[in-house]
Amino acid sequence: MNLTDKIFHDDEAARIHLEAQRWPDGAYCPHCGECEKVTLLGGKSTKPGTYICKACRTKFTVTVGTVFERSHIGLAKWMLAFRLMASAKKGVSAHQLHRSLGVTYKTAWFMAHRIREAMRLDAPEPMGGEGKVIEADETYVGGKEYNKHKNKRLGHRDHLGGKQAVVTLVERDGSARSFHVANVNSNTLRRVIVKTASRKSHLMTDGAIFYKGIGREFAGHSSVDHSSGEYVRQGHHHSNTVENYFSILKRGIVGTFHHVSEAHLSRYLDEFDFRYSNREGLGVSDAMRADLMLKGSTGKRLMYRRSDEAAYA
Repeated sequence: MNLTDKIFHDDEAARIHLEAQRWPDGAYCPHCGECEKVTLLGGKSTKPGTYICKACRTKFTVTVGTVFERSHIGLAKWMLAFRLMASAKKGVSAHQLHRSLGVTYKTAWFMAHRIREAMRLDAPEPMGGEGKVIEADETYVGGKEYNKHKNKRLGHRDHLGGKQAVVTLVERDGSARSFHVANVNSNTLRRVIVKTASRKSHLMTDGAIFYKGIGREFAGHSSVDHSSGEYVRQGHHHSNTVENYFSILKRGIVGTFHHVSEAHLSRYLDEFDFRYSNREGLGVSDAMRADLMLKGSTGKRLMYRRSDEAAYA
């Protein structure tokens, strides 16, 4: 990341960059959608980047209708925060943002959650499809560590010691989607898997019994028995891809955030899903990833009550 770039130091340069990402074909009114009767206002008394829509007679800037709306933080600091969170494979803590940006911890925490909101997918298409392999698995985050596979054999599927259950689907050579569920059983897993993945896909899982019924709804289903020490069979029967995703997620939660509250876990999952789905291996650079996040900031105004802010997690 080139920290000398003007967009990280100059609010005007940051505004122009944001306009280029949000309005590649020119400004449009966020209130009525008009694009032809929109005029950039000038004059010393007018805030730079202010437009007027002659159709609905309202003024607006590029931040209206985005996670930046009504923020008192300069856009240059926002651009830096976006780039930092786009570049850090295991995430950036609110404490790190507050030190790097020169803002309060409370402000950095709120900024981070707004950025995670920009990472959230809107109405995503089903994963996979004909000829595609979808790996599915579950894990637990937070609380005390325990042997997941030992508990599998004992049949204990609910989160233990304060741990929260997470189900993740990963398309090989593709994207990932994760979900926080109240507990792990055939009903909760089926709702997540059949809603997220195309049934034309080949489903790949471990040997947990509740995957057998779900697998019958897909074009094919293969599994490996971790409890007996089997992790790869014939080179391509494995769930190592989704296990690799879990290793990144857990290193981020344990090493970067240390604690993630149940109320906000889904936002952190959106963050890790986004970076994984837009990674270097798929040809997406840090700068491209940050720009995708800026484009995703539209239509996602995020507000918290004081009780929400008190969580700071």
